[in-house]
Amino acid sequence: MAKSQWSFKTAVEMSAALAAKKISAVELAQDAIGRIERHDGKINAICVRDFDRGLAAARAADASLARGETKPLLGIPLTVKESYNIAGLPTTWGFVPQKDFKPAEDALSISRVKAAGGVILGKTNVPLGLGDWQSYNDIYGTTNNPFDLGRTPGGSSGGSSAALAAGYGPLSLGSDIGGSLRVPAFHCGVYAHKPTFALVPSRGHTPPPFPPLPLDRDLAVIGPMARSALDLALLLDVIAGPDPLEAGTAYRLALPPPRYDALKSFRVLLVDTDPVMPTNAVVRAAIDKLAGNLGKAGVKVERDSPLLPDFAASSRLYMRMLMSFLAASFPPERFAAAQAGAAKLEPDDMSLAAERLRGIVLSHRDWVLADGGRARLRAQWRELFKNFDAVICPVMPTPAYPHNHSPEQETRRINIDGKDHVYPDQLSWPGIATLPGLPATAIPIGLSPDSLPVGVQIVGPWLEDRTPLKLAELIEREFGGFVPPPMFDD
Repeated sequence: MAKSQWSFKTAVEMSAALAAKKISAVELAQDAIGRIERHDGKINAICVRDFDRGLAAARAADASLARGETKPLLGIPLTVKESYNIAGLPTTWGFVPQKDFKPAEDALSISRVKAAGGVILGKTNVPLGLGDWQSYNDIYGTTNNPFDLGRTPGGSSGGSSAALAAGYGPLSLGSDIGGSLRVPAFHCGVYAHKPTFALVPSRGHTPPPFPPLPLDRDLAVIGPMARSALDLALLLDVIAGPDPLEAGTAYRLALPPPRYDALKSFRVLLVDTDPVMPTNAVVRAAIDKLAGNLGKAGVKVERDSPLLPDFAASSRLYMRMLMSFLAASFPPERFAAAQAGAAKLEPDDMSLAAERLRGIVLSHRDWVLADGGRARLRAQWRELFKNFDAVICPVMPTPAYPHNHSPEQETRRINIDGKDHVYPDQLSWPGIATLPGLPATAIPIGLSPDSLPVGVQIVGPWLEDRTPLKLAELIEREFGGFVPPPMFDD
């Protein structure tokens, strides 16, 4: 079965076609299912298939359409990261002891997707504990990048990004604490949006076997992934909004509109590298090309500003706070080893690796002091966004790299223009938006000389998610966006 005209259409385009009766929801689902059956033996993006219930949902969507009903996602096929609870399907986060865990109820975001008419076809692969920029585990195996099967698709939402790139539906849901939405979008040439912290409730995006209770997961968010910027906004509107079980959510008002609707009105600070985590020549060249295109389109582009918070200081703070949060679930022996290691650190060791180690054993007192540092950082960003509408910067320092499944990530290295750098230090670029809780939209901006995707993230002001989303939409419209991987463009 050859590629249909619908295989790489956007959700917005599919919705219009469904409304015009050019195609049915069942046909859209069958097209995506056919692509999964034809291609996923090579990619391994879909770790849990749910085709029967998906086709039943598609038939129900067709009946609703015949009655003249309208819903935001009515009849649209999509996939969901394995880490989301879906009633009756396994939720493992890659943990072998949890391979048979099946939640009894849907995550809140899944309930909202279903209520909006979305047709869920399956769950996408993740790394163990969602803790890597590669997507492999002992239950479901390794997910490959559709642009080069020997390379990572990114992580931890790597199955979702690979599924989007391969044409398994136009939408997916992912999550992000260390770039897990933005990094796989970068590596697979698709779009993702890390929402403002706490804009989208995460109830039911829960490590098994814990109950799906409302919980403040510091730094962590869930969000949409797609093949177009418009589709990001469509899915975000479905899943955003207060959790009715969560206290203190009344302040979450409707998101303000984007600051501007025309490309030429935007004021952008553009960053292409930093000594803390340099980017390679390919990434810098792509960003320079984007800067030139934006300038020609009338965007006010500046390449540096004293208003930008100190990248080294904020990266160190992010490493401490991130690891303090993650280490709460470490087994006792791992925590004890970290305590021993941290005790041996020299006080003047300011490396990011040292800060991660310190973060694992951070006392509550020191966490409160660090949180005060984050409050000051947020104030700096507020000042910056009085003069700029967005900051465009790297997501990662290089395009997708070959699979590396060595167990200790601190000993892995990433090669940047011939020089090795510590693998987890790459956290610094995603952290630029994660630590202050800012919205960030990942977009593709071209291909490397090796035909690997390259992208950037557009960081916007707190709760002004529609501003980076609009800028992403305008850049896509003016300069292009997603390009199907040649191996799977059939």
